[in-house]
Amino acid sequence: MTFDLKSVAEFVRKAETEDLLDRVTVYREAMEPAAVDLMENELWRRGLSPQEVAEHASERSEVVRRADGSPIRCTHRDRSRGFACDRPAVSVGWHWFRLWGRVPVVPWPLPRCKEHGGGAAPPADGGE
Repeated sequence: MTFDLKSVAEFVRKAETEDLLDRVTVYREAMEPAAVDLMENELWRRGLSPQEVAEHASERSEVVRRADGSPIRCTHRDRSRGFACDRPAVSVGWHWFRLWGRVPVVPWPLPRCKEHGGGAAPPADGGE
């Protein structure tokens, strides 16, 4: 897989500040150093200080991680708008994987960020 700096630069200009902060703090280890540099420069251009980036990193210290240490992303999806959440998950609840959307078959992990129910108790029936 090749690294396309031009497309990354275009993404960085359009990205929300919180998304860039998550990428340079929580997801930093998995990214190309050149991409991290672009994102940090964009954050400085937007007026954020290194201290604000460090504060964001400390706010994200409770992120749920895999056994290898990599962060788990929120699995919230808004199918009507084609939205997929990229925030780091802070909790993992459970729901039922349903066959044909109806028959509960197996419990399935449900990682969520704070905005999409992370830290809250899962629904009583385990479903969405």
